[in-house]
Amino acid sequence: MLQTRVLAPAEGAYRYPLLIKSLLLSGTRYERTREIVYRDLVRYTYPTLNERVRRLANVLTEAGVKAGDTVAVMDWDSHRYLECMFAIPMIGAVVHTINVRLSAEQIVYTMNHADDRLVLVNSEFAALYQGIAGHLTTVEKTLLLTDTPDQPVELPGLIGEYEALLAAASPEYDFPDFDEHSVATTFYTTGTTGNPKGVYFTHRQLVLHTMGVAAIMGSIDSVRLLGTNDVYMPITPMFHVHAWGVPYAATMLGVKQVYPGRYDPEFLVRLWETEKVTFSHCVPTILQMLLNAKSAKDKDFGGWKIIIGGSSLNRSLYQAAKAKGIQLTAAYGMSETGPLISVAHLNEELLASSDDEQIRFRIKAGVPGMLVEAAIVDEQGNFLPADGQTQGELVLRAPWLTENYFREPEKGLELWAGGWLHTGDVATLDGFGFIDIRDRIKDVIKTGGEWLSSLALEDLCSRHAAVREVAVVGIPDPQWGERPFALIVAHEGQPIDAALLKAHLTPFVEQGHINKWAIPQQIAVVPEIPKTSVGKLDKKRMRLDIVEWQSSNSVLLSTL
Repeated sequence: MLQTRVLAPAEGAYRYPLLIKSLLLSGTRYERTREIVYRDLVRYTYPTLNERVRRLANVLTEAGVKAGDTVAVMDWDSHRYLECMFAIPMIGAVVHTINVRLSAEQIVYTMNHADDRLVLVNSEFAALYQGIAGHLTTVEKTLLLTDTPDQPVELPGLIGEYEALLAAASPEYDFPDFDEHSVATTFYTTGTTGNPKGVYFTHRQLVLHTMGVAAIMGSIDSVRLLGTNDVYMPITPMFHVHAWGVPYAATMLGVKQVYPGRYDPEFLVRLWETEKVTFSHCVPTILQMLLNAKSAKDKDFGGWKIIIGGSSLNRSLYQAAKAKGIQLTAAYGMSETGPLISVAHLNEELLASSDDEQIRFRIKAGVPGMLVEAAIVDEQGNFLPADGQTQGELVLRAPWLTENYFREPEKGLELWAGGWLHTGDVATLDGFGFIDIRDRIKDVIKTGGEWLSSLALEDLCSRHAAVREVAVVGIPDPQWGERPFALIVAHEGQPIDAALLKAHLTPFVEQGHINKWAIPQQIAVVPEIPKTSVGKLDKKRMRLDIVEWQSSNSVLLSTL
């Protein structure tokens, strides 16, 4: 080990722990009058947010929650959720953000696995909770969250209603210092095989991630996304990696925050207009829903900056949003990375290039943020050149990456093989530093001895005027190993079949963008494409559906 010079601190020097409480206390420093807004029901200022967090801390402590306990939340995006994301970890407990879109069986598994002790339940999930309560092994008490307190709701172990308890609680609470390596949050990945995996983050990791978010979104001029004058509305669920960690950054900066509750495209457009929202983030499917909303038809969304993550951003969606005045920026991350790793950044050289070239880089996964190291490796773990062409698995290092899976150390060893976090994504790195995600390793189509990127093919298919949404998966082929199969949602009144798609893709073959084997021999025009609980394309489900369609003829397939 390298022998460095380490000096002892002065006696009495304060050893500042990186704790979430410091993020909350910063907001009022900048903007005391900025608001936290929930739908069209609640609005209050940052001093009130601080007071409500202290009141909630007293409610939880009075309910018997101790440092190290896990407290779960079942809610839509709300001011209450924001308060929980601070109050629970600030008393030394762990907040478990439950994915309410999982199956009942998976929710039971995650709650028992996490050792949840107390659960805050939105009244909309009362029936769900009542149905699973008998299978929960560690939960002792519940607390009701509701927008209609005059309508009584029964829950097992109920200690009271949120607002009534906060109103009766003391507004004073002295949040203690403790070890910054203490676990602050946990949630479960939406795995396609086996049980969901528990991901967790410490106070130190979340504070560093928050600083990274603020730096990469606010300090790089070509992607100036989030500053103190912005109005922030998340359109990524708060149970999905803390709404990508942005609420912590927004609170630290004193930004006006607008929480929409359950997502409804028409209401989101209304909130954007009435609250003058300037910054959001979401997955492509949510953005597509927004653009297709009736109230969006004649709207100019000029000034709205939206980060797209979770799935790749294709050119047609980028251009459709731009036509409505929305500036899209691609970003990359995953549950295990906190999640933010990279955001598209156009340096001086790229800003001097053509509009077409700029778009090509804006829709890539971006340049790694400050303190992030990225590399690509082959199957043996050997590092590969960052030449923009060589493909390999993307591996990462950053100070906020999760260091293990809860109670599954063997999976943690796989995640961190060789001292780098393995993403499971096939990517390239180039001379500008850009990460270009080519596919998930499990979704790469292996045809004729070559790897074909389903993401690249989806991008090209999406440029056909009739295609509203598209997904491509590989299906077994006796001659070529696999061949691509496309699922397409068509624009109303616009025909599309395998022959029309081939005619559209043939020029891209001639230009060398794809080989001729990339053209799907079969497509299915479907009313909707299967998605996971967080809005990503569910390609495992698609493969199963295709097998059923081919054997039962329950869906009309178009074949070349």
